[in-house]
Amino acid sequence: MGPESGAQTSDFLIIGHRGARGHAPENTLLGLDTGIRLGATWLEFDVQLHPSGAVVLLHDTTLERTTNGCGRLADCGFEALRNLDAGQGQQVPTLEEALELVEQRAGLNVELKSAGGTGEAVAGVLRQYIAAGWPAERLLVSSFHLPELWEFHQAAPEIPVGVLLAGVPLDWAGCAIELGAATVNISSEFVDPRLVADAKAHGCQVYVYTVNDPGEALALRGQGVDGVFSDYPDRLLARLGRH
Repeated sequence: MGPESGAQTSDFLIIGHRGARGHAPENTLLGLDTGIRLGATWLEFDVQLHPSGAVVLLHDTTLERTTNGCGRLADCGFEALRNLDAGQGQQVPTLEEALELVEQRAGLNVELKSAGGTGEAVAGVLRQYIAAGWPAERLLVSSFHLPELWEFHQAAPEIPVGVLLAGVPLDWAGCAIELGAATVNISSEFVDPRLVADAKAHGCQVYVYTVNDPGEALALRGQGVDGVFSDYPDRLLARLGRH
């Protein structure tokens, strides 16, 4: 089973990409809160394991693009990292802070961007929140790094996982099936009807990133795709809700 739809557009899920990247700084608490305010019932964000052991929300391995810092995340001390501006005065948040802010108001797709223990660390955090009442089906953990995703899946088998693809594999959805994944999350450049059909035939839902054009979203829905990641969830909700 994939993530529950929560149904903004009945059968088609619109997931806020990195919070609501088109409206607020990506992977920040403000971004997540903005996504919820705009009507997204699911949000996606990226996490990495910092050398301190903290799981932090950051897409790049370097700091320049999304903060006023420079250099590699791995070379930046935790306190120094927390003193950076991630946009509009926002800090680089921890996974725990993101979960506390969202407080089950939206489902969360946590993307593992780093390897080397990230999956196990994320599993440890998420299992604490499940123990405190967060439904496992309102979480999805995804990655391009499939061995790391496998490590996560071993540590927290009750939490659904999603395979991220930026191409069309020779075995179609085979890697997702082998992993026992709930979803296949694929780049909009590589939406192949045979891949979609293979995933669906094996019980995987298919989500496409990153879709900001409502017309493209409507076309994908017509091709059997289950939902999209969008920097502007409000635009897609406004259009798809009328169709």
